[in-house]
Order: sequence, then C-alpha cells, then structure tokens
Amino acid sequence: MTGAEIVLQALRDHGVRHIFGYPGAAVLPIYDELFQQEDIKHILVRHEQGAGHAAEGYARSSGKVGVMLVTSGPGVTNAITPLQDALMDSIPIVCLSGQVATALIGTDAFQECDTVGITRPCTKHNWLVNHVDDLAATIHKAFRTAKSGRPGPVLVDMPKDVLYASGRYTPPGEVPWQTNNASPVSGQLSRIEAAVALMAKARRPIIYTGGGIINSGPEASKLLRELADLTGFPVTSTLMGLGAYPASGPNWLKMTGLHGAYEANMAMHDCDLMLCIGARFDDRVTSRVDGFSPDSVKIHIDIDPSSINKNVRADIGIQGDAADVLTEIVRLWRALPQSPDKARLAAWWESIDRWRARQSFSYTMRDDVIMPQYAIERLYALTRDRDTYITTEVELHQMWAAQYYPFEQPNRWMTSGGLGTMGYGLPAALGVQIANPKSLVIDIAGDASVQMTMKEMSAAVQHNAPIKIFILNNGHMGMVGQLQQIQYGNRQTHSYSEALPDFVKLAEAFGGHGIRCDSPALLDDAIREMIAIDRPVLFDCRVARLENCFPMMRPDETHNQMMLADDTAWAKAIHHGSQGFA
Repeated sequence: MTGAEIVLQALRDHGVRHIFGYPGAAVLPIYDELFQQEDIKHILVRHEQGAGHAAEGYARSSGKVGVMLVTSGPGVTNAITPLQDALMDSIPIVCLSGQVATALIGTDAFQECDTVGITRPCTKHNWLVNHVDDLAATIHKAFRTAKSGRPGPVLVDMPKDVLYASGRYTPPGEVPWQTNNASPVSGQLSRIEAAVALMAKARRPIIYTGGGIINSGPEASKLLRELADLTGFPVTSTLMGLGAYPASGPNWLKMTGLHGAYEANMAMHDCDLMLCIGARFDDRVTSRVDGFSPDSVKIHIDIDPSSINKNVRADIGIQGDAADVLTEIVRLWRALPQSPDKARLAAWWESIDRWRARQSFSYTMRDDVIMPQYAIERLYALTRDRDTYITTEVELHQMWAAQYYPFEQPNRWMTSGGLGTMGYGLPAALGVQIANPKSLVIDIAGDASVQMTMKEMSAAVQHNAPIKIFILNNGHMGMVGQLQQIQYGNRQTHSYSEALPDFVKLAEAFGGHGIRCDSPALLDDAIREMIAIDRPVLFDCRVARLENCFPMMRPDETHNQMMLADDTAWAKAIHHGSQGFA
C-alpha cells in the first residue's frame, strides 16, 4: 500500500468515519485517496483552528477520538491553538500533519516548519514518521495514546515522500501496547480504604468533581450519582464537569469557582472533607491557594499522577480512572460494618440551605431590554425536552450559560475551560452536529468571540449541519470590561466593539438564516423560529449592554469573600446594567 492508503486504512481500523481538515500540497496524496472512497467523510473547514475545535466537539460529544488533517507549515501552526486547548481540557484528538519530503527537512523548504518541536509542548506525544513501514504502527500508537490515561491530543507528522512510498500495512493487533496506569484495586486499595474511613466520619463533606468524571465514561457519572445518594454528601463541579451529576439532583450545589454559586463556594471553604474526583485544583477554582478550604481533609482522585499534589496538597492521593476508583469506594461504603448516620450531616445541610437562600444567581428582570440571564433561561426552557447539545465561546456568555442552562447528563456541554479559547464554540458546534446529526446543537456565543471563527459558518452550510449560533450581543467584550471595571478603575480600554457586523445579513451571506431580537416579549417566538429552521442560524439576541456576571470571587481572595450582585455598595456601582442595546 502507499503511505496515503495506509493512513486511510488505519483510520478505518480505528472506527473513524469523519475527519476535519484543510488541504495543502504536503497532504494531497491523502486527499487523493479520500476522493476514491466513501466510508470516511472529510469535513472541509475554512481554517485549521476550526478543524481542531470541530474535532474537539466531535470527541467530547461522542466519546470517540476526534481526527484533524492539516498540511505542513502554516497548516500546523494554525492548529496550535486547538491542540493546546485539547491538552488543557483532556480531549482526545489525533492530528495528522503533512511535512515536506524527508530530503528537504531542515533546508527551510517552502511551507516547512519544525512540527515536532513546535507541537511538543501542546500534545501528549508526537511523532515524525521517516519510513512508510512505520506509518501504520505510529498511527495506531497515536490513537491509543490519545485515548488512554488522561486523554489528550497527539500528532503524527508525515513527510510527503512517505505518503507516496509503498510499504507494508501493520494491523492494530500486531502493534504491542503497554499502559502505565496502575490498577486502583492492586495499587491503591489501601488509600481508597483510608479515604472511605475518613468519609464515614465527616460532618461537613463535599464532593468536588471535574472533567475527569466525564472523560471516564457514563459509568463514572452513574457511580457518582450512586455515591451521592448513599452518603448524602453535597456535590459541586468545575466548569468542565457539568452534567456528571444532574442539576435537578437534591445534592447539587451548582458550579464552584470564579463565577460559581454562593452555596458551592461557601461549602468548599467551610467543609471538613473534600473528595475531589477528576479535577486539578486550577486557579479558577482555588483562587488563593494558601487560603483554599483551610480546614478540610483533601482526597484527590485523578488518572494523571502528576496532577496530584501539583497545585493543592492532598492528604490522600489516589491515582486511577474515576469509574474504577468510584466502583471501589461504593463497594467499600456498602461493606462498612455500620452504615454512617446521615443525621450527622443535618447541621451541614442547614448551613447549605441558608447559603442557597441567598439566591446568588438572581438578577433584576426588565421589560424594556433582554437580560442575558433571561435569554439563557428561555433558551433552556424551550430546548430542555429536546436532544440538545450546548457549546460556548469564551467570555461572560460562557459563565451565564454555565449558571442558567442546567445539565442532566454528561457530554452535553462543550466549552473551552483551561485555555479559555475565544472562537471555540462555533467550530465545536460543527463537530458536535457531525457526530450527532439528528440532535439540536446550539452555540451560546458572544458578539466578540464568535467573530474569531465566524468563517466556519460556511463549512456548516456546505455540510448541511444546522447548527444554531445564539449570540448574546452586548456590544463589547463583557468579561474584559468587567475586569477593567473592578481592577482597572473602569478604564474601558479597547473592550468595546465599535464596528459590529450585521449578523442577520452575515448569516444570509453565508447561506444561513439570520434572526434579530431585542424585546423580551418577542424572545420565545424568535427562539422557536431558530429551532424550527433546518439550516445554520445566526441569532442576534440584543441584550443589556452593561450587565455584569455575579457572583464573582474577589481577585486574590478566598471562597468566602465573594462579590454578590447586591451586597456591597461598590458592587452595586459596577452592576448597573442600566442601558439597553443602543
């Protein structure tokens, strides 16, 4: 087989049915093979960044490995952002990149770059294939590496002459593979037993979950729900872990962190035991590490041993897959000689109920302008009974979506958590729609962020992917503006968009459908129109221009030093939101 034929066969053997890419000279042998077959569909994007985010959305919503195909030089450098995004959020992606011919490597040839060197820091692993007989085995290793352990992106760099050359195809079963993941039963059981013993005595416990629960698969989410029911422990989550525990569940405290719920953050601060599962104690949750949950015993479960004790010291660190470890915790809890009395948690739940009563996600409703929170609430109300997937861009709309769009299931929420990539949501929605063609896929966007990858609207139209782009248009970069208000004396430097496009006309120019709404009374009908149209839609939802997102952890302060919308004079001063879209 030629190298290009080997690439396609390897993809087939790993169950790949869709790849996202953009052609160039170095990968034309692969594109020629794609032309001559029908079982793998290529989704032509408009920019390599879009290919990567689409592959992320595809992977996150389907549980499969996402695949992107880029050419050499600028094709690779354009892929750096989604690769780093996938690395930060533990999303399994295989990036297949073209390279100049092996004889030209190092000569500054046309469209040459040091792909392996450039992508080493933003991938789990990368390879340069120098011989066609190594190509199949390398691709097999790439898929296994992307999916195993803590998932993430990998890259296979393929010189053009290797793709032209003829060689032997090696099936996946002939490629040896050894993982380094310790079995939680054989290597971690004593620590799990110690953790369960501490849990049984805790009086102010909390379960703090992250994206690792979702990456572990549906069984981990099921076990989390079982554990919460058995123990009576409250549950909170990072941005990436939303949906692992149902938002309607009685133990749910909502999201924790920078813009998390008051009850979640207060419980994180005051707990005496924290069971962290699949989260990495990032700064968006911890803020000041030296003041983070000062009186708690911390149990940290993570598949990546390097994450344990990296940011916050764990009293018990357990390395293992979330589902495997939760299986043991549930088993050991059920096997306790005496079931712990849930009455010992009564005072703790009374405190939580008092914090809940603050209703930290409340806002002031108005009749003359659409409040962004209300827009998300109505979007949820009109889509909650559908098979819906949500992606987001990055800015205040992302936080409002996390606060006001509840999730009952895992893998329904796709957002850029670690890297915070503006422009993620639209191409991610494309990937989600390709993976779930009969589902309703909505990108909750901001007017600034969505413009970064707006060109992928064209890809959605070409490939009949009826994604809905729901833009909370407040005419400026909301999160930047809020920080400028709070930390920089309200000096609004370059955070306002003075030349926004007409999104309705833009949608029509791309071949999609445009909707504009600026009245709360008309919002429901406009959302219904968006849902009913079977092609890509840009929805320009004009919201209050100066509304900020609360609650918010004070900069460099602890969880119990939150800013709420109504509790301080200076918070009121910046929480004015008094102007409509003008």
